[in-house]
Amino acid sequence: MYQNGEGRYEEKKSVFLAAVRHVTSVEEAASFVEEMKKKYWDARHNCYAWVLGKDGGNVKASDDGEPSGTAGRPILDVLTGAGLTDTCIVVTRYFGGVLLGTGGLVRAYTQASRDGIGKSILIEKENGVLLDIVADYTDAGKIQYLIGQEKIHTVESDFSDVVRIRVVLPASAEGRFTKQITEATSARAGIRKTGRAWFGVAGGKLILESGEE
Repeated sequence: MYQNGEGRYEEKKSVFLAAVRHVTSVEEAASFVEEMKKKYWDARHNCYAWVLGKDGGNVKASDDGEPSGTAGRPILDVLTGAGLTDTCIVVTRYFGGVLLGTGGLVRAYTQASRDGIGKSILIEKENGVLLDIVADYTDAGKIQYLIGQEKIHTVESDFSDVVRIRVVLPASAEGRFTKQITEATSARAGIRKTGRAWFGVAGGKLILESGEE
């Protein structure tokens, strides 16, 4: 997820406020939950769920006093159904004086969570590699043509005494792209892998997140 969102759902005078936030650790998620509890200190319930890790294997859900399975689990189901990781949703409920029943609660927490996600900006991150390309100006055009043709993302570039271009691309494309650059420049261009990164694009902006070797 790139930009956090807020959702709202109302049923029988009970108001459900969903806050969605990108988090990268249990500590960060727990801190966000506490932040929402302090912000909505006068609310009856602040229910939540989070999904962490690239494989989405670290999950937690809380009903925060609502009947078991009527709040935290529906929120978690919305997260996993949307394929989101490293995301936490807190849904705050202001009781309207009318009991909603089990089905009504599940529906309300689900709809509030969906609304919050709908008002967030999401990106799909790819597992990528960072490559530094160094070449003479005579080969710059060929390199830039290949970058454009292959839809490779440029992270930064420097045109001084020589051409230096840092790109990020899917790890699966590293071998093929390296071979293309080598052949196009007759092996004159230097290519060095400098690291790994998760990357995606939101609103035309390249988003990078450090990866592991």
